[in-house]
Amino acid sequence: MVEARFHWIFPDAVALSSELSVAAAGRGVSPRLAALLARRGVQTADDLSAWFADPFAGLHDPAGLPDAGLLMARLRDARERAELVQVFGDFDADGLTGLAILTIALRRFGVAVVPYVPSRLDEGHGLSLAAIDAAVAAGASVIVTVDCGTSSGHEIAAANERGLDVIVTDHHRVPPVLPPALALVNPHRSDATYPDRRLAGSGVAFKIAQLLLADLPGGPAAALELADLATIGTVADVAPIVGENRAIARIGLERLRQDPRPGIAALLERARIAPAAVDLETISFALAPRLNAAGRMGEALQAAQLLLAEDPRDAGQHADALEAANLARRDLTKTAVSEARELMAGSAESAIVVRGPWPVGIVGLVAARLVEDRGRPAVVGADLGSVVRASCRSDGALDLGATLERCGDLFIRHGGHAGAAGFEILTERWQAFTERFLALAAESAPPDPRVSIAIDLALPAGDVDYALYRELAGLAPCGPGNPDPLVAVLGLTVTRVRAATGGHSQLTLRRQRDVLDGIAFGRSDIAEVVREGDRLDVVARLTSRQFGGFESLQLDIRDVAASGSHAEAAGILERYRVGPALAASAG
Repeated sequence: MVEARFHWIFPDAVALSSELSVAAAGRGVSPRLAALLARRGVQTADDLSAWFADPFAGLHDPAGLPDAGLLMARLRDARERAELVQVFGDFDADGLTGLAILTIALRRFGVAVVPYVPSRLDEGHGLSLAAIDAAVAAGASVIVTVDCGTSSGHEIAAANERGLDVIVTDHHRVPPVLPPALALVNPHRSDATYPDRRLAGSGVAFKIAQLLLADLPGGPAAALELADLATIGTVADVAPIVGENRAIARIGLERLRQDPRPGIAALLERARIAPAAVDLETISFALAPRLNAAGRMGEALQAAQLLLAEDPRDAGQHADALEAANLARRDLTKTAVSEARELMAGSAESAIVVRGPWPVGIVGLVAARLVEDRGRPAVVGADLGSVVRASCRSDGALDLGATLERCGDLFIRHGGHAGAAGFEILTERWQAFTERFLALAAESAPPDPRVSIAIDLALPAGDVDYALYRELAGLAPCGPGNPDPLVAVLGLTVTRVRAATGGHSQLTLRRQRDVLDGIAFGRSDIAEVVREGDRLDVVARLTSRQFGGFESLQLDIRDVAASGSHAEAAGILERYRVGPALAASAG
């Protein structure tokens, strides 16, 4: 019998309120899509209206950000006094895009700006003493941080002693004692009243750009044009694509598709992607890795220069450098992942903790790959002699930011949020950290050791058609917090199976009078166990394929199982045989 690799989580039945049912019917939203949206937090008629409304209506007033008034007052003074402002951006894609946003906005606001991107190896995360030295040397009187600074109390105090005012713009966890910054613009502050705390660092920068340019001629429109950069940073930082983040993504995608700025156009050209085809997946797998590659492999300022480039030839040169860095990063990551897998072989712990002689810039990628492998939180450290610098990634079962707080006494420094975090620790304390972290992870370990896969709809194969495909398109843009919907397609018969180049499996699946084509990327194991004539249930994302002028529905298969092997699937098929309308509204 064909067994599932993943632990399938079927959707709970949802009883729609009369308010939501009426609103959904008025918008032509089917009961099954309304139920799916309800599971994603759409509970009222207003929620439903907001979901389908013009994205500009989903943007909140930036003046509601904490310390927005202090920020504006100081930057107005800087403009009037012709002061120089250093914009300090973190070296990942979120920090880089946020740096570009504020650099562009401040210059339009009338302030002289010098961008600064730290070295990942020499300076690490957060505001650095080297950046403070650079600001003093350049004659700057204000530092504005992007995507960092909330935990940089020591460095901000040092900047204050040297006569610099520091404005922190950030979205990371706020410590009990706030840093001595002139302003701390972070929606996670305990006293914040801003309506949406889920902004990425680049999202906070985008809101500040709106604030800065609100009263300038053409300023509001110029601020909205920066949504493309905020979208890239938001996706790269794995921020949830809901609420204001979803509004920013909808606006930003339109800009990326219609008129990408020179640097982004150059990256898309090297990735062989047409602007019109850009979606959040493109950002995640093509744009973000190339932007991150500069910081991982050398000097992240190259990526900042690409984002700020106005000349296509300059942008092309920077894009070539990032492309070369990305290729080198892939090779190093492949080697490190292989070595890390050997170190964790046979481990049955509830989390993965490994360290090795790997470049600091790739340990986060290695951690993410190990999470995919095992469905467990992963900590991967880079040995730097007397210290270890580590990156952490989570599968969602463990809040990394909160967990690291409980290990805080062991670290030199640490920071992050639920899904991704990092720290620096003395090598001699690594074993103590490992023991404590594994114990904390065990408290949150799920009962099923397999990686879970959440199903949004479970339907008999005959009900999976283009009407459903078009319905599900209403969820776009999809990303973390609003993932691509996965459908359990039940009761298929295999008519053809073959292994495809690249470790993929291709299936032809019959349902009643026609067939569906399916491909399982990276799942060569499926072709090894599935046979013609097998009855299968599959979990897949619905896609549309065009070939020879014809369009056909295709299944992007994530997992397979013998048909009816899950009690929930068997029950759903039985309910459809008894009452399909009732079953559709429930599932």
